[in-house]
Amino acid sequence: MPNSKISEEELIEGEFQKLLSEYLASNHRKRTEIIERAYRFAKEAHQGVLRQYILHPIAVARIACKEIGLGSTSICAALLHDVVEDTEYTVEDIENLFGKKIAQLVDGLTKIAGGIFGDKASEQAENFRKLLITMSEDIRVILIKMADRLHNMRTLSSLHKSKQHKIAGETLYIYAPLAHRLGLFAIKTELEDLSFKYENPDIYDEIKQKIV
Repeated sequence: MPNSKISEEELIEGEFQKLLSEYLASNHRKRTEIIERAYRFAKEAHQGVLRQYILHPIAVARIACKEIGLGSTSICAALLHDVVEDTEYTVEDIENLFGKKIAQLVDGLTKIAGGIFGDKASEQAENFRKLLITMSEDIRVILIKMADRLHNMRTLSSLHKSKQHKIAGETLYIYAPLAHRLGLFAIKTELEDLSFKYENPDIYDEIKQKIV
């Protein structure tokens, strides 16, 4: 019987293979080598807390690929999007290893990491300004960020209720309207539904029982 470490490795590898399969089924150029390099690098960078940190980037990359239709550059950026924020690697390291374009996307995602709503109004405004500026520089940054937020919302049940409420409110106020403007209507609807679920759990359960 395999131990927990092996089964965790198998789980991670299985999720990555699903990503590769979904990418190969797309109409994009089949640049699997750079995607595999990005995955191995991200996995090594997050060594020690594998499951928590590498499964999330893989999931974000899968959403970016399958549900938004992005290609290898964005998939690599999605796989690497937490590396600069959470490890000692820099944007310059990413550029040296994966090129300028991927590094620019990772840099943009790092600048808008975390929540839009901080503790102070000025910080909120500055984060929102960064989001809009980055969006104007390369639309792929906000598309990957949208994939990141969608996965966060899909796994929100693992967080404390106070954080659930904050993230749900932020999603409803910022990300759902952006998804609508970007034409991501299925994602917009899911974000709204999930936000409502965590902001109004009693009403959500009542409605769910009525339509089952």
